[in-house]
Amino acid sequence: MNDYAHDGPPVPSRAPQQSGPPLWLLGTISLGLLLCGVILGVALGGTPPLPYQNSAAVQDYFRAHSSSAQVGAVFVFGASVPLLIYAATVSARLRQLGVTAPGATIALAGGVLAAGGLGLSSLLLWTLSRPEIMTDGPLINALYYLVFLTGGVAHVVMLGLLTAGIAVPALILQLVPRPVAWTGLGIAAAAELATIVLIWPQASPLLPLARFSALIWLVTVGVLLPKRRAARNRREHAVPGGTS
Repeated sequence: MNDYAHDGPPVPSRAPQQSGPPLWLLGTISLGLLLCGVILGVALGGTPPLPYQNSAAVQDYFRAHSSSAQVGAVFVFGASVPLLIYAATVSARLRQLGVTAPGATIALAGGVLAAGGLGLSSLLLWTLSRPEIMTDGPLINALYYLVFLTGGVAHVVMLGLLTAGIAVPALILQLVPRPVAWTGLGIAAAAELATIVLIWPQASPLLPLARFSALIWLVTVGVLLPKRRAARNRREHAVPGGTS
């Protein structure tokens, strides 16, 4: 039994399938907003210290660059919205393409959690821009740790689930070129490996590498993922007897 597709007798449809917004556009908007937030934040305040380095340096940074935190938070929050829509749209697209295995649900769950982590981190970052917070040094450090954990580790690991949930059925059903699908699996593995940052903070450069690689891959898949499976593709993955 093939868990990835169903090719039984066609069921008459009263309405044409709706494909939703273009995946490549959603991915591009999310990636663009995130890049704008990072670039503007660095331009306004320089590169922020990592939360586990010098506590005093973290406090001094946010006290001196509250506008940088605020601007960055706005763009990062904006990036979370199209990512959430992407996850819902690609999950529906995979089901329309005949994916009945957990891949479509894994993609949806990973995307929702990735967008949620990104959005939560931006709200925490915005909180760090408030003047009433600046007098409490330990609170600044605690909030910044939460920004790092939600928008860094949690976001990237969940983004890996979104990527894997697309890449696995895309590889099995040949929905995209095999090198693209295999690349997605490699990126997903790197994203899951980012969990190691929790016990080895020196591995934190893996976070932006996996994050932006995954987002670029999502844009690429958004261009390549078809709206319908080719007849030849359906025949190759069909099981005799009409069930799959």
